[in-house]
Amino acid sequence: MADPMTEFNKGVIDEFRKNGGKVGGPFAGAPMVLLTHKGAKSGTIYTTPLVYSKDGNRIVIIASKAGAPNHPAWYHNIVAHPEVTLEIGTERFKAKATVTQGKERERLFDAQAKQMAQFNEYKKKTTRQIPVIALERLPRTS
Repeated sequence: MADPMTEFNKGVIDEFRKNGGKVGGPFAGAPMVLLTHKGAKSGTIYTTPLVYSKDGNRIVIIASKAGAPNHPAWYHNIVAHPEVTLEIGTERFKAKATVTQGKERERLFDAQAKQMAQFNEYKKKTTRQIPVIALERLPRTS
């Protein structure tokens, strides 16, 4: 039997795809992205629903894991395999993930936390530095 978080995420993914990127429950009204990524060790393909913010043309996601002491599995996967697929609304495209550092990381974290205050709470709950990832759309290949 799958763990409760996997089951919860599956429901969010199904709802997202049925409703053109809109979901209810705890994510109602939040900007949602589906991140499809390859397992760092297994090579298995996973899809993870996440909230995001924008920085110009970039999509920004935060590996908060709700302030848990360790990084989420998807973070390790995109570090190992930075080419991912994103779904926003009804659009699906390839992107490259870059883990931000220093002042840029701080700026992007603060911008998202300003929109979604729970990220400030997550920061208080953990001693780890929460990674901030910028995703840039890759050109289409024919």
